[in-house]
Amino acid sequence: MNKILRKLYQTLVFYGFDAKRLLKALKTERTGWFYKDLEELKRQKGADTTFKLDPRSPILTEKNEEGGEMRGQYFHQDLYVARQIYLAKPQKHLDIGSRTDGFVAHVACFREIELIDIRIIKSAVKNIDYRQADMMEELPGNMINYCDSVSSLHAIEHFGLGRYGDPINYFGYLKAIDNITLILRSGGNFYFSVPIGPQRIEFNAHRVFSVEYLITILSPTFTINSFSYVDDSGNFFENVELLTANVKSDFGCYFGCGIFILTKK
Repeated sequence: MNKILRKLYQTLVFYGFDAKRLLKALKTERTGWFYKDLEELKRQKGADTTFKLDPRSPILTEKNEEGGEMRGQYFHQDLYVARQIYLAKPQKHLDIGSRTDGFVAHVACFREIELIDIRIIKSAVKNIDYRQADMMEELPGNMINYCDSVSSLHAIEHFGLGRYGDPINYFGYLKAIDNITLILRSGGNFYFSVPIGPQRIEFNAHRVFSVEYLITILSPTFTINSFSYVDDSGNFFENVELLTANVKSDFGCYFGCGIFILTKK
């Protein structure tokens, strides 16, 4: 039942309706204060004309919430991997499809980063060099052994599902990993994350990978230096052992985030 409700909720959010936020907003204790606050503001304004009161734009769910949640898959992976790259100090770092307003921005604070994405990006930002490309296509010759450091965070699970205008390619994720292997020089590092849990495709949103399968496809060409993960509740577990029981259970995740730091053999 929980899985059905989760899927229903995700579908409604996809179409722009967030039932959780609506229920929060409708609670009496969350809305009664709004009109009191408005009347108090009007009383204090009096005859002052510095600001006019335009049509209302109520925000009803944030009055008693925390100042921010320092948890979740993107928060932890972006911060963690940016820190690893800062410590590693590679000669040239290339990112493939990671979040620009999270991880890429973090790295651009302290070094240059090159970004490849299948989608067009019109913004020009210092320290970020962007090119548009499909990583499921054959690589041009000048991209072979191109750099000593590559990242792809929460991106490869989408390749070939058409969500971002990419062509449908059931094996697109494998082609991307093969291309990344070619791009990296021997001894270079690959920072890689995808959703983990029981293996499946939730079309057209993403793939979810079992940890066991990821180890199988990565081990032939990469040494696994460390594995970290974010669980279903958004909690981060850094550099955990890949014990057989935990691997087979996907560390208890249904939709978690596995983060690998790999070195090309």
